[in-house]
Amino acid sequence: MTDVPRASRPDAEPTKTDGTNAGALWGARFADGPSAELAALSKSTHFDWQLAPYDLAGSRAHARALHTAGYLTADELEAMTAGLDRLDAAHADGSLQPDESDEDVHGALERLLIADLGPVLGGKLRAGRSRNDQIATLGRMHMLDHGRRIGRMVIDLVDAISQQASEHQGAIMPGRTHLQHAQPVLLAHHLLAHAWPLVRDLERLRDWSGRASVSPYGAGALAGSSLGLDPTAIALELGFDRPAENSIDATAARDTVAEFAYVLAQIGIDLSRLAEEVILWNTKEFGFVRLHDAFSTGSSIMPQKKNPDIAELARGKSGRLLGNLTGLLATFKGLPLAYNRDLQEDKEPVFDSVATLEVLLPAFTGMVATLTFDT
Repeated sequence: MTDVPRASRPDAEPTKTDGTNAGALWGARFADGPSAELAALSKSTHFDWQLAPYDLAGSRAHARALHTAGYLTADELEAMTAGLDRLDAAHADGSLQPDESDEDVHGALERLLIADLGPVLGGKLRAGRSRNDQIATLGRMHMLDHGRRIGRMVIDLVDAISQQASEHQGAIMPGRTHLQHAQPVLLAHHLLAHAWPLVRDLERLRDWSGRASVSPYGAGALAGSSLGLDPTAIALELGFDRPAENSIDATAARDTVAEFAYVLAQIGIDLSRLAEEVILWNTKEFGFVRLHDAFSTGSSIMPQKKNPDIAELARGKSGRLLGNLTGLLATFKGLPLAYNRDLQEDKEPVFDSVATLEVLLPAFTGMVATLTFDT
């Protein structure tokens, strides 16, 4: 996102939200524009609107920091917090939506807050922050939140695999190398060989979260602000371990995004390897497993078919997760410090990878839990 001119003090003249650049947080020096073509290219509310709850949480913390630093009275803080809470409730029930003129989630929510509280009070929230540190913070909040959700889903899958292993402790199957018979092994041992990579994925998520739990808030556009706001208080309120040590790094770095995308891709790869075996085991030639009706599909023309669609979709979607990762790495390479608009492209691949796994993992776990092994 482009750098955002911010009022140097909360009592500065509020930036108008109408005119040539309605719904955006920049444009004070521009006499015209943006063109319709630029507006269409810059617009991101169609994908970043899902960050609204995190944006509102950040705004509450920012308002409290402004109050602590003496820029908001207690009454102003109460009114501003109430306004943010109203927006949050409206977003939760689906009645709050961005306008066509809104450039991004930040501009939309600030416009709506000003419409509710008026430009004098509503405009004060802009002081001391930039979209650059906002979006870096919201992205980490989103990843940490969904990383925890995905972690719980992976644990459910590990439990399902472990339960199948526990129920087949004495079953023997051919172990393979090069997909050829090699040595006899226990089915339980083989199944748990798929559980351990998922356990390591959980460890990767844990390790990554320690690096990601650093708040960019307070870094401003790239060099902080002179208002004396407390970044540690904001970091702790938002659930981070600490504020970032370097403001340029805080706004420009996206290695935690790439690392998160890698962990999600690795989970997809580990699902895909088990999926491939389920697909083989379910064939007449192997005949090792039977799929539960609730977790398989049939054919519109061949009634004898029972298709392993969940396993096949897991195998296919792993490629999608890999594509998101490689796309991010290609976007990040060669970017000079500090913020560049290229970084707007960091969100959609992550959003897609998160959504992919959050719908895939429960289905995959159900398939594994209901497999019937012909022992």
